[in-house]
Amino acid sequence: MARQELARFLRDRRMALRPHELGLPTGALRRTPGLRREEVAELAHMSVDYYVRLEQARGPRPSPRILDALAGALRLTPAERSHMFHLAGTSAPPPATGAVRRVRPHVARMLQRLPETGAIVTDAAYDIVAWNPLAQALLGGDLGQGTTNVARRRFLGEGRMYETSSAQEFAHVVVARLRRATDRYPHDPQLAALLTELHTGSEEFRQLWQTRPIHAPGHRTKTLDHPTAGSLRLNCDVLLVPEDDQEVVIITADPGSPSARTLRRLAAMG
Repeated sequence: MARQELARFLRDRRMALRPHELGLPTGALRRTPGLRREEVAELAHMSVDYYVRLEQARGPRPSPRILDALAGALRLTPAERSHMFHLAGTSAPPPATGAVRRVRPHVARMLQRLPETGAIVTDAAYDIVAWNPLAQALLGGDLGQGTTNVARRRFLGEGRMYETSSAQEFAHVVVARLRRATDRYPHDPQLAALLTELHTGSEEFRQLWQTRPIHAPGHRTKTLDHPTAGSLRLNCDVLLVPEDDQEVVIITADPGSPSARTLRRLAAMG
């Protein structure tokens, strides 16, 4: 691993980007051209500390998944991507052509080991590709009936989608993730078809798409209005499956709360 050369390469590519090209705000507070380290880290879905250590030649050898995320965040050409992999001392795999829609067995097994916790797995295009019984009880029994794309549920009304206290914020999250997916999988026909449907069928989606929202996965609290269980205050936390560009969403309630007791009852019924 050529640490100094990799660090210099990352700095040079970061400084060569212009914020407006990525939909980032440009203001008088920017002292130098290019992106901030924090912005690159957010676009690549990694901690700021980890990215700073890479730029300072202090970080560990980055994995292929990390390198691919950096290639997308820094908008590298195929030749630049291969060169970055070479500097990191890693053979560059072919760029991914489509979102990974399979679920690794150990991830699927983990979902079933969370009996009083709702859990779903979504791919880069926001298809729900796995879930456990409590998640199905919370989000609707139609999960396995062809209406398993979160974006279609949110913007096109397909399947059961309960109104929540964070519905507008979640819309920004969905659009931000789909924008990242288009950068990473420009030749995925299923993703292209999804985006065509959303642009055609939702004015809200078209307007949000133009704003280029940026959201990183993390902790969110929302209120879900369930048709039989009533109002539930839930915590949603995201675990990344970086090698497949997937997210595991863990749905819980505060211990001892009325919502926690309701989740326990739903789990028992399931």
